Amino acid sequence: MAIAVGGFISLPAWANGWNATTVPATYRILSRQQDELLAIVVDTIIPTTTVDGKDSPGAKALGVHQFLQKMVNVCYEPDAQQTLTKGLTTTDALAQQTYSRPFADCDTAQRIEVLNRMSQAEEPTQKGFYRLVKGLTIRGYMNSEYVMTNLTHYQMIPGHYYGCVPVPATAPSLTQPK
Repeated sequence: MAIAVGGFISLPAWANGWNATTVPATYRILSRQQDELLAIVVDTIIPTTTVDGKDSPGAKALGVHQFLQKMVNVCYEPDAQQTLTKGLTTTDALAQQTYSRPFADCDTAQRIEVLNRMSQAEEPTQKGFYRLVKGLTIRGYMNSEYVMTNLTHYQMIPGHYYGCVPVPATAPSLTQPK
């Protein structure tokens, strides 16, 4: 019972506010080529953007593909691992079939078109791959240390307690009626 409680307590510690150093390479379940392809897929879903002259890194720059692999390896059933590997193979094959080049060599519009076709496919493997990768990409990006500290200004303990604050003499009295 104590081990189960410890596991539940430690899970949120790495799933929220993670960074590339907290996701060790031992959780990689994909080959090097599949890892690079997954990095391109997550970067297609959340690319690097510039808003008001300020650059915001994309999912690939934050290492969301490493987070995705760790989540699938540790928290999902083995079927999800198969869906991930088969989906990456299908993504590359679909790009090759449609544009006569691998997914990595396609431009952004072509990559988006391939992913949109997978999301609307009748085959459950393609649709399941797209849902899995998109959901974990968004989760990983929004819970990354960069986004939590720089974009959402997350505070681990909300508010600050000021124990000794002088009260102005002109403050209305709380004990006297008005």
